[in-house]
Amino acid sequence: MEFTKMEGCGNDYIYVNGFTNKIDNPNKLSEFISNRHFGIGSDGLIIINPSDKADFRMNMYNADGSEGKMCGNGIRCVAKYVYDNKMTDKTVITVETLSGIKTLVLNIENDTVQTVRVDMGAPITEAKEIPVISDKKTVIDEAVLIDDKEYKITCVSMGNPHAVIFVDDTDHLDIEHIGPQFENHPMFPDKINTEFIQIIDRNTIKMRVWERGSGETMACGTGACASVVACVLNGLTDCRVTVKLLGGDLFIEYNEEENTVYMTGPARVSFTGNIEV
Repeated sequence: MEFTKMEGCGNDYIYVNGFTNKIDNPNKLSEFISNRHFGIGSDGLIIINPSDKADFRMNMYNADGSEGKMCGNGIRCVAKYVYDNKMTDKTVITVETLSGIKTLVLNIENDTVQTVRVDMGAPITEAKEIPVISDKKTVIDEAVLIDDKEYKITCVSMGNPHAVIFVDDTDHLDIEHIGPQFENHPMFPDKINTEFIQIIDRNTIKMRVWERGSGETMACGTGACASVVACVLNGLTDCRVTVKLLGGDLFIEYNEEENTVYMTGPARVSFTGNIEV
């Protein structure tokens, strides 16, 4: 099977052209190729398929084989893949995902995609829609106990469910210990992606993320979007924010008037190859 490994801010996936490759068991394939010892090594698998609703369809699978609804860093790389491989000559494309159709604007330099701006759609804050088990309609700055320590969480869905927690220092966070406890907490019936946010100023935040099904990753696009929405809901930042992740920076704009989030960031090819599956 031919593949391309790509990354957006260090959030790396294996990309397969579903137009030319038939994948019988993508869940199992994602588990295999994501393994950094026996496979290729990645945060998961993304298959670029035909769509009867948009220009392309993105099917995304986590490293544990579970299927995700949306991946913000991954969808930018989809745009680069289809343009650089001459599957389209459009600089504005639509991509079907399990969380709806997304519109992407491609920034072209030297006939290749360098950055992509994604219309990520409207954030979901209603608890039952995220989903979060709560007796309140929204979960904004609400307390949750982990290891007898109280954390204040704000929950937002950007196609994937996110719990955003504000901390004083992301650098010395024991994310390997507390991340899985948030992911598997009973208040999150579909598990949860957890973002730990340090406020730098009104236009800059630092973020680390524990993703359900993958563990800590270098970046999470939907998580960056959810975090900025959470910052605005809590009055901590303005609506235009640079999010500093382990793998690089994303620029997020939350247009409250439109109730829409826009994400701009890089997309890069790591390498291409063939693997026996």
